[in-house]
Amino acid sequence: MPHVVVKVARQAGIAALFIVVATLGILSGVLFAYAGDLPQVSALDDYSPSTITRVYAANGQVIGEFATQRRIVVGYDDINPLLRQAIIATEDAEFDRHFGVNFWRIVVAAFTDIVERRRAQGASTLTQQLARNLKDQFGLTNEKSFERKMKEAILAVQIEKRYTKKEIFTIYCNQMYLGHGAYGVEAASRLYFQKSNKQLSLEEAALIAGIFQTPERQSPFVDMRRATNRRNVVLQRMADEHYITPAQADAAKQRPIVTRGQPTQPPGIAPFFVEEVRKHLEHQYGAKVLYENGLSVMTTLDTTLQEVANRALEHGLRQLDKRHGFRRVKRNEIVEGRTIEAFRDDRWARPIAAGDIVPAVVVSVAKPAARLRIGRYHADLAHDGFAWTRRTSAIELFKPGDVIEVAVTKIDEATGAASVSLEQTPLVEGAIVAIDNRTGQIKAMVGGWNFNRSKFNRAVQAYRQMGSTFKPIVYTTAIDRGFTPASILIDAPITYPAGNGQLYSPHNYDHKFEGAMTLRHALEESRNIPAIKMMDTLGPKNVLDYAKRFGFEEDFPPYLPIALGAGDATLLETTSAYSVFPNQGVRMKPFAVLKVQDRDRNLLEENRGEPVDVIRADTAFVMTNLLRGVVLRGTGAAAASLNWPLAGKTGTVDDNTDAWFVGFDPDITVGVWVGYDEKKSLGSLEQGAVAALPIWMEFVKAYIDGRPDKLHPPQFEAPGNIVFLTVDKTTGAVLSPDTPGAIVEAFISGTQPGAASFSR
Repeated sequence: MPHVVVKVARQAGIAALFIVVATLGILSGVLFAYAGDLPQVSALDDYSPSTITRVYAANGQVIGEFATQRRIVVGYDDINPLLRQAIIATEDAEFDRHFGVNFWRIVVAAFTDIVERRRAQGASTLTQQLARNLKDQFGLTNEKSFERKMKEAILAVQIEKRYTKKEIFTIYCNQMYLGHGAYGVEAASRLYFQKSNKQLSLEEAALIAGIFQTPERQSPFVDMRRATNRRNVVLQRMADEHYITPAQADAAKQRPIVTRGQPTQPPGIAPFFVEEVRKHLEHQYGAKVLYENGLSVMTTLDTTLQEVANRALEHGLRQLDKRHGFRRVKRNEIVEGRTIEAFRDDRWARPIAAGDIVPAVVVSVAKPAARLRIGRYHADLAHDGFAWTRRTSAIELFKPGDVIEVAVTKIDEATGAASVSLEQTPLVEGAIVAIDNRTGQIKAMVGGWNFNRSKFNRAVQAYRQMGSTFKPIVYTTAIDRGFTPASILIDAPITYPAGNGQLYSPHNYDHKFEGAMTLRHALEESRNIPAIKMMDTLGPKNVLDYAKRFGFEEDFPPYLPIALGAGDATLLETTSAYSVFPNQGVRMKPFAVLKVQDRDRNLLEENRGEPVDVIRADTAFVMTNLLRGVVLRGTGAAAASLNWPLAGKTGTVDDNTDAWFVGFDPDITVGVWVGYDEKKSLGSLEQGAVAALPIWMEFVKAYIDGRPDKLHPPQFEAPGNIVFLTVDKTTGAVLSPDTPGAIVEAFISGTQPGAASFSR
């Protein structure tokens, strides 16, 4: 009997050996057959996957990102040891012991699949997964075929022969897709937890490792229950492989998943500005470099001023919108076939605090107030909160199921009660630009009410009629030609031939005529007739030559109405033009990008201010002094309350279709435009001083408050050839310095009253 057993065993061994040899022979033949069709894996020597182009503000804060694959490449030593262990334990526990293909795992997986009659286990090693993920580089397809599997295995073996385990693991951790556009463990860590992967806790590392299997289904943003279950599987595998103790695994399983990111990237604080940077980069380097080569782009943006601009424009547009009344609610959950209880809004998933403006659903309505739900909070909207609508009862405004917008004024976390006031999304648009006078750097830019509503940038793309903001160009030409602030102009009816037998009879905004007045008074009060007459005296072509020097790109026709701003310009052009006055006659061309570096920190581009001489320094100072008067006494007098050296000009287009205010201090020039995208009136009273100036003032007040020298403001410096005289502000006559009501006027030496060369 023992001899029989030995004989059977010997025969079985010989048979097994034959099967192994035959299998190896077949595998060798298959490998030989497919190996010749594959590219060299040496291509990975220069592994440089698509990475994120990042846009930075001047202080280094990230304000925008561009990528086809959101990836941040890290080295092996920069991968959290807990994360390394979690990935290996879950994806390939034999990683350090196989040569790219784990035949034993293949056999076990195949046996399991046969027994259970379903695909129960994956047999791919970590290296095979990498080869599959690099299919584009190696010419593989997504087709599930034997041929693809064999090529995958061959590539895995070749990769293992050429690279170390650390190198393979590092490429794997940087290459793999982990959901919501994030590739690699570093991008995934920042996406899900807003931290570097090196800062991940045990349970956070396990969650990231668990996502590798099926990121579309196991993301916590998609299915928290599935993500939690998968994380717990990873923790158990780590314990089974003795990376952590069972007690550590059990404790980590009990901790909840707390994500801190969100699946879609918010637009950021300066989306219109970042979009202009994107267009510059794509034009300069091409889309492939922009979206795949991981550029670092340093910009001129001041994040503090940008946030101020965002708030100022929002407040101003909301106030203007409210002045024109409440619009009926358009969305009602009940009318649309849903229930109030089922209503959810994405904004409710983020923290809500006092000062936020958020959606709310009307639960019930009584005469004095409406009961609202705002996520987990409730609020009663009483008359004080909707008084601006000029309605006395909530019943006149709302129905149950209405979705409205409210401003949160106070929250009681203990009771869940909130205090709110009614808001509504404005229909009107607006824009703000702030430029550093001495450098031309764009410090803030808002191109509209909301980037998601419309990506059209009204600060740089919208050509709108300028209104009276063009008048300083007319008067600059005049000062350069020998006129002075004390020159007498006549505000009286006049008619000009307009061609084709037509006549042109300009009028003032108030349809009145004031007779003789100084040039200063004409500008401060924005009188139209004196500006038209000055344009005629100087010659339209001469004035338009100055407009070109100031940076206006449009070829304005040489017609008299251009003096009143009938020509079109962008807010950026107009704001840049005004920066000439405080910068002693020099315009620094506005720009947004300071420097661009590639992923290896090689410098590709560096920019600095490009000066353009526009007018003489003395002319610039006289114009600055004139525009100071607009703020102190004229149409912009509300800004005098800021108690700061400011100058500027209002602008209002016919029928109040466009409202402007552009102004400056010695350091910065800020422009504001308000209007509808289509040419229609803002309202009968919505002039530049009413619609645009309050926005400008809110911005400038915050800018002043943020300056360290606000108790010692900078001053406009006068050139040496400026002569100051005390004059009558109405007639321009020279007065004694102690005369009540007199003003100090600035003259270019030789043009002051009484000077020998004074001829006007």
